[in-house]
Amino acid sequence: MPGTTQKASAIPGPGHNNGPSMEPGAGWRRHCWSVAREALLPTLPIEVLRQRVKRAAEIGLDYRTYASIRAASGHDVVAFLFSTNALHLLPRRPDLSENRARRLETVAGAGRAALAQAPLSPADLSRFMPALLDHASQAPAPYAPWSEARARVLGALTGPGWPRGGVVLVGDTGPEHEWALAARLGYYLPAERFFAA
Repeated sequence: MPGTTQKASAIPGPGHNNGPSMEPGAGWRRHCWSVAREALLPTLPIEVLRQRVKRAAEIGLDYRTYASIRAASGHDVVAFLFSTNALHLLPRRPDLSENRARRLETVAGAGRAALAQAPLSPADLSRFMPALLDHASQAPAPYAPWSEARARVLGALTGPGWPRGGVVLVGDTGPEHEWALAARLGYYLPAERFFAA
């Protein structure tokens, strides 16, 4: 229609990679955003902080990792769900290394479960490390659709009755991270970070 102006579209056009804004003042806006965000974060009373530091030590995590999990999930850690990749259990050598066994022993105040990746089975895991696991279940098949991965991972939680928001999946590969997303678990923690503590 003549004499009317067209509004610019809010959706970037073809070829736009949604990178950082090149408009003047981007740094100032980023600064204002970070200040506003910090103002919204609650200041925890010292007693709550002490309880959380104690809880982190109880389940074998450093406080920073524990606080990240609490902030991301909004829940306390109820259980850890390990993939056999994270445990470094291989079909030809299904024995748990000494340092990984010691690390699992430090998890005192949370459940410990594992997802057995074929050709390993849940019975194998229960046999290899009976005192270190509360539960074992079959892992999703490689390249399984999200619905199947979700069903398998959630199936591992139904036996012990753990709420998914309080479960941390400790994995070692990209597909395992996707399992945590598919099942909407509380958090995904790379094995190197868990076992480095």
